[in-house]
Amino acid sequence: MSAPIRLGIAGLGTVGIGVVKIIQKHAELLSARCGCEIVISAVSARDRRKNRDADVSGYAWVDDPLELAARDDVDVFVELIGGDHGVAREAVELALKTGKDVVTANKALLAMHGQELAELAEEQGRVIRFEAAVAGGIPVIKTMTESLAGNRISRIMGVMNGTCNYILTRMESAGLPYETVFDEARRLGYLEADPQLDVGGIDAAHKLAILSSIAFGTRVAFDGVEIEGIERISIDDIHRAADMGYRIKLLGVAQMTARGLEQRMSPCLVPADSPLGQLQGGTNMVVIEADSVGQLVLRGAGAGEGPTASAVMSDIVELARKVRVPVFGQPAGSLTRAQPARTAVPAAYYLRLALLDKPGALAKVAAVLGDAGISIHRMRQYDHQGGTAPVLIVTHKTTPEAIDHAIAELPRTGVIAAEPVELRIEEVQS
Repeated sequence: MSAPIRLGIAGLGTVGIGVVKIIQKHAELLSARCGCEIVISAVSARDRRKNRDADVSGYAWVDDPLELAARDDVDVFVELIGGDHGVAREAVELALKTGKDVVTANKALLAMHGQELAELAEEQGRVIRFEAAVAGGIPVIKTMTESLAGNRISRIMGVMNGTCNYILTRMESAGLPYETVFDEARRLGYLEADPQLDVGGIDAAHKLAILSSIAFGTRVAFDGVEIEGIERISIDDIHRAADMGYRIKLLGVAQMTARGLEQRMSPCLVPADSPLGQLQGGTNMVVIEADSVGQLVLRGAGAGEGPTASAVMSDIVELARKVRVPVFGQPAGSLTRAQPARTAVPAAYYLRLALLDKPGALAKVAAVLGDAGISIHRMRQYDHQGGTAPVLIVTHKTTPEAIDHAIAELPRTGVIAAEPVELRIEEVQS
C-alpha cells in the first residue's frame, strides 16, 4: 500500500465536519478504494472551543489557515472557508506555492479568480479539485472534465441553487407569498449570511460561470453572466404559470454562439412535465447537451452536509489515486477569452401587467407590443384589485431586444400601474 495522503482541513463548518465524519466512519473502505490511507494531519477553524458534531481532538489544531497551508505534514489542503478574497484565496495560493494540491468547495473563489489560480497550479505542478463547488453531491465537474472529454458540448442549463428552488416550489405547494417563504427559509438556515447571494442569483451564477469554462474551453467569465434573481416573483405568477402548464425556476443557461458566449441566470417558465419542471425542494439539476452523448440530466442534492462532503471526498480520493486533471479540463494557457454575448434566441415570454382601470388600456398595451413586432398568443384579464386590472399576456416567440423595447415603452402609455414583470419561457425537453 502506498504512503498515506495527509490532509489539512481549513474550515470546520457543516461541510468540513461532514468530511471529518466520512473519513472517521469509512477509513477502511477509503483505504481499500484508494490503495493508501487517508489521514487528517491538522485542522483549522475560527473557534477552537465550539462544540462540533465530530471529535477533532486527535488532530493538530492550527489557528491560522495560512500556517496550515504551509505545513510540511500536509499533502492536500482542503479549503472550506469560503469567500472570493482574503484568507481563503491567500491560503489556497500559499498551499500551491508550498507544493500541495488543493480541494475546495469555494465557487466564488473559482468564479472570480479561477484563471489565475489555474495558472499558478500548473506553474507549481499542482492541481485544484472542486467537485463540491457546483451542485453539491451531483458529480457534474467530473462528468464534464472526464466522462464527456470526447464530446463537444453545445449547451448547459439547470437549476443550481437549492434555496431558490425551495422557495419557488414551497410558494406553489403551500400557496404562500414570497416574503413568507423567504422568512421561513431564513429560519431553517437555508439562506447564506448575505441572502442576496441566493435569491439574487449570484451563487448560482458563480456555478454557471465555472461550468461554462469547462464546457467551452474558455476563461471563467463571471462578469459576462446576465443575472436576475427571484425577488420579483409573486404567488400570482406561480399560480398563473401553473394554470398554463408551466413552473417557474431560477434557470442558468450557457451556450457558445457565433456572436460569443451567452450566460444567463434568471427566472424562467419551463414545462411542468419536463425534468426541470418536476424538480422539487432543494434539489439541483444540470442538463448537458453534447454532440456524441446527446442530452444528459444529472439530478441530486445541491447542498447539505452529506452531499457536499461526499463531493469533497470524491476529489480527495481521486488525488489519492493519482488522477490529475487540469483545473478546467484543459491547460490553463489554452483557455480562450470569450466574447460575452447576450442571447438572441427568440422565445415566448410571459408578461404580467397591472393596468389602470381606464377605457382603451388594453388597446394601448397591444399597440406597444405590435409596434415592437410582438404578437400575442394568449391573454387573460383577472378581477380588478383596488382600481387596477391584472392582465397576463403570453407572447408568440420574439427576441429579447423586442421585449426590452416594449417594456421600456409601456410606462409611456399612461395605463401601467406597476412595473411589468416579464419572464422568458424556456423550451426544454420533456
